[in-house]
Amino acid sequence: MKKWLSFLLLLAVCVLPFAVHENAPVPVYGKTQIPAYEEVQKPYVEINGNKPFFKSSEYVTKSVENYASLDKLGRCGTAYAVLGKDIMPTEERGKIGMIKPTGWNQAKYEGIVDSEPPYLYNRCHLIGFQLAGENANPKNLITGTRYMNVDGMLPFENKVADYVRYKNKHVLYRVTPIFDGDNLLANGVLMEASSVEDKGKSISFCVFCYNVQPGVKINYKDGSNSLDVSAAKTSGTKASSAKTQSTKTQKAKTVTADNKAASAQTPASAPTVDSANYIANRNTGKFHIAGCSSVNDMKESNKVPYNTRDEAIGAGYVPCKRCNP
Repeated sequence: MKKWLSFLLLLAVCVLPFAVHENAPVPVYGKTQIPAYEEVQKPYVEINGNKPFFKSSEYVTKSVENYASLDKLGRCGTAYAVLGKDIMPTEERGKIGMIKPTGWNQAKYEGIVDSEPPYLYNRCHLIGFQLAGENANPKNLITGTRYMNVDGMLPFENKVADYVRYKNKHVLYRVTPIFDGDNLLANGVLMEASSVEDKGKSISFCVFCYNVQPGVKINYKDGSNSLDVSAAKTSGTKASSAKTQSTKTQKAKTVTADNKAASAQTPASAPTVDSANYIANRNTGKFHIAGCSSVNDMKESNKVPYNTRDEAIGAGYVPCKRCNP
């Protein structure tokens, strides 16, 4: 792969009849060089010095949402919003399984993708559900790897959501999927945000999140994928080395499931909803202390049990603000 991938960042804002802007924000065009993921080895990279491309005229204090129409290939365009507490969701997220965004070529990778089941792809909201309450909107959902969704986009979404919710302020927000030519799967998304009332002093970022999954080869033309054998071998070697070291240093401790081949002890059983210390909500993306009142409000099908706080966070869940687990 070339050291640099040249993409045309079409930061186009769809013109829709919202009262906030008599004239919707004009499209911003920027041409930049985005380093290949292999050169970065991180879920995201800062673009334009981490400064968003917003114009001063866009800093308004009334909430708005604009979603570009799907193009001739059925692909999403730019999603733009002035986020405010008034448009944040008040109900749990509903089903989105009926939406099949372009490039949806699902597969499982046990031991590679950190989820259960270990599905490669998520239906990624351009503007996260927690920010604007948009659920099964096909103009707001793209095919994205779990790695991009959880390790790339989610930390930035959480940062913005916390600011809007607890400061009761507004944030300019724009997410643009970047497609190469007629490819059906995006190479990644450009995320921009800037706090409105203080002109970006509290919230300001401009990052590109890579639509990749370490250990998996992806064909961006159609989303097809296969195991990256070379990466799997490297990962296996590292895992074997780590296990050996762990065995040496953990002899006095309970043997974990990873070491069960070297021990006759039975590994700790997976937690149940009744025995777990923490319960995550797969709809809201938050986790709670088992005794939190919010747990009683969840549907049973949405409850995901965890023994430890680290396990829940590692799976991509964020702490509930009510019980502060």
